[in-house]
Amino acid sequence: MSVSITSVTTLGLALSLSIAGLSGCKNDNKQLQHEEAIAKSSPQETLSKVNYKNIEYKTPGQTDNDHLYLEEVLGKKALKDVNKWNTRSLDRLMSDPRFDTMQAEALEILNSKDKIPYVSYRGGEVHNFWQDETHVRGVWRKSTLESYLSENAKWETVLDFDKLAKDENKNWVYKGNSCLGPDYKRCIVNLSDGGKDAVVRREFNTASKSWVKDGFVTEESKGSMSWLDENHVVIGVDFGDNTMTDSGYPMIAKLWKRGTPLSEAKEIGQGEQQDVGYWGSVFELANGSREIMNARSLTFYDSIYEWIPMKDGQPQTPVILPLPEKKNIYGLFKDQMLVQLNEDWRGFKTGDLVSFDIHDFMQDGQIETVTIVFSPNEKSSLNNVGTTKSKLLVSISEDVTSAAFAFDLVDGQWRSEKLDFPANGTVSIGSTNDKEDVAFISSESFLEPDTLWTYNTASGEKAKAKGLPAWFDASTMVSEQFFTTSSDGTQVPYFVVRNKNIAMDSSNPTLLYGYGGFEVSLNPSYSALRGKLWLENGGVYVLANIRGGGEYGPKWHQAGLKTERQRIYDDFIAVAESLIEKGITSPKHLGIEGGSNGGLLMGVMFTQRPDLFNAVICAVPLLDMMRYHKMLAGASWMGEYGNPEDAVEGAFLRQISPYHNVDPASDYPEVFFVTSTKDDRVHPAHARKVAKRMEDQGHDFLYYENIDGGHSAAANLKETAKRLALQHTYLMQKLAD
Repeated sequence: MSVSITSVTTLGLALSLSIAGLSGCKNDNKQLQHEEAIAKSSPQETLSKVNYKNIEYKTPGQTDNDHLYLEEVLGKKALKDVNKWNTRSLDRLMSDPRFDTMQAEALEILNSKDKIPYVSYRGGEVHNFWQDETHVRGVWRKSTLESYLSENAKWETVLDFDKLAKDENKNWVYKGNSCLGPDYKRCIVNLSDGGKDAVVRREFNTASKSWVKDGFVTEESKGSMSWLDENHVVIGVDFGDNTMTDSGYPMIAKLWKRGTPLSEAKEIGQGEQQDVGYWGSVFELANGSREIMNARSLTFYDSIYEWIPMKDGQPQTPVILPLPEKKNIYGLFKDQMLVQLNEDWRGFKTGDLVSFDIHDFMQDGQIETVTIVFSPNEKSSLNNVGTTKSKLLVSISEDVTSAAFAFDLVDGQWRSEKLDFPANGTVSIGSTNDKEDVAFISSESFLEPDTLWTYNTASGEKAKAKGLPAWFDASTMVSEQFFTTSSDGTQVPYFVVRNKNIAMDSSNPTLLYGYGGFEVSLNPSYSALRGKLWLENGGVYVLANIRGGGEYGPKWHQAGLKTERQRIYDDFIAVAESLIEKGITSPKHLGIEGGSNGGLLMGVMFTQRPDLFNAVICAVPLLDMMRYHKMLAGASWMGEYGNPEDAVEGAFLRQISPYHNVDPASDYPEVFFVTSTKDDRVHPAHARKVAKRMEDQGHDFLYYENIDGGHSAAANLKETAKRLALQHTYLMQKLAD
């Protein structure tokens, strides 16, 4: 399996949707009118006259310095507040008789042996990471493809993380591995302390099932590590003073030789302090040779790639890949470099997937011929891509439902064929290997359980590999898609999942979920947890496909960047108002939920439109938008949100920042903040500071901060079940009682 060139987002920099499991997915009128006026006018003309440093808070005397102590992650004063809020919230929610029932139901689903064991295929074997009631931290295991496809697969343990944690007295959370082909015996295993993004990297031998003596090992750090060959890795970690960017990611890439200390590794590229990061990576050509391609991430969406030629084992002068800065690189297929454009370039338009011959570039550093692979229309977008030995597999969506296609390069032109998979839902390209023709493809919808298929790209044979059981009675339910008109006239889609027989009398408890950022698409998905804990209890579930996401490609995302962000919030408000207009629900019965960037969405919603909602789950959120760039990975997201220290962008951020807009005179719904002490991506201080400001002003709120769990707010399945039960108990109390 080749090691593809890795884009910024796949390295885990994004405000991920790991918290989406909260809802089951792998907001005064005068203020609103003011924000809508800002969104519809030119930000430069409207905001350039404002000095953001002199803007007053709604409450005189409030300053940015009021709650800085809450930014001390393990500070005694901070944890005293956290423990007080935790105790009060847990006492109430866990004493509700529904809590125990929901926790048991969630744990049963999470621990079920009927879950699909998703696998990667390499060297004739399938590999899987599995968690259940016996393997709480999880086990890395393997099987043959034939056994895996049978009803009773026989698994062989490769590495038991529960045993490892016990033996080493560590709170290890598994964060994946990277193995060197073609035999995949040498692997780098990533271990996190409590779920943090920063990991310890250790070399493991899958043949002997043991750690490699004197192998490659690093201290805890964010970063990356890629195999160049058996005795060399390309690595970017914290090398000491002045080696990490302002965003907390590596600024330097080095070539590290086996048997030598990391301090002797040779530098092969460097970014700058203000960059998001500088990533060392490796790609593999069809003949098996491996080359270094480093990525300098200027912002979250702008990057420069540098090929590092090797001569006699020594790195040579970098050669810059002559591509636009806004793009996504999907690696190689038959030595064609695949690039999705996020800006117009050389006659191609934003959203196009194009390719070029990597050998042409490596000869003279130029790209002579570029070929179109796929060009989306106004309704379609590229979901994901996978490469096999014979075909390039692509998932393409139209109006947020998707299909799978097989592409191949024939006589210099790309040809495609639509594959036969279930329609009207989500079809995703799963695990692929560019040395094999066996690919895994998933299909699902809101009411149809996940099915995992094998697809042979050489023969075209398709077979059902695994399927989820039906965890709730979907026969009584219906899934519908609607469109509503946002403040600027844009049509915004959303899905409603409900019982077929509900009365449209505005009384239905309804949960509206949204994200709206980082070009992340929210697609129809089956969730046993959502179905069991919410839908079967009479709840209506709504998924909003607002701008900021990728549902309609890069332009849908770019429409809500920086000072244009109010469009995203207006889209979400429009969906909420549409639900009320249809009689599906009312403000008394309408709850909302979002995590990470979606947590910011929740914060903006309850401060801008508190009249629309009666429950708000605000999970691992960004909420202090004037200091977000100074906390943990925050500086890496200025390409999305803007720079608080810029006069124009800072003025806009102050206007939407939930922390700065909590008002003692407003009547807010009771917000439920969920975060994690060990989250080293989005600082827990965001949730802490808004909770404290609400406490200062006498507003009601609930709060739960898990000590472990990282950005997903849960480090194991038991903790996940507890969190889900807490949240759904809260929703039932607020929306159904």
